[in-house]
Amino acid sequence: MAQEYSYPLDTDWTTDEVVKVVEFFEAVENGHDEGVSAAELKRRYRAFKEVVPSKSGEKTLFREFKEQSGLESYTLVRQLKDAGDQDIIRA
Repeated sequence: MAQEYSYPLDTDWTTDEVVKVVEFFEAVENGHDEGVSAAELKRRYRAFKEVVPSKSGEKTLFREFKEQSGLESYTLVRQLKDAGDQDIIRA
């Protein structure tokens, strides 16, 4: 059964931006549960970075998500560097 997490969101974001951020964190959840394809995680991370372009903003949201869910986003994103699109990313 999937866990329900509270996502760190900014009230100034548009609906489209909220969707991009939530989809990224859902991919992180999948990476911790059964794994996520590198291509999918990469696509969602790029969309996330459109909303949160700064490294400091990313770190803040990653920290808030980890505090709420116990799941680490950075370990999955770091794996993208050496992964091929067909690889499965797992935490």
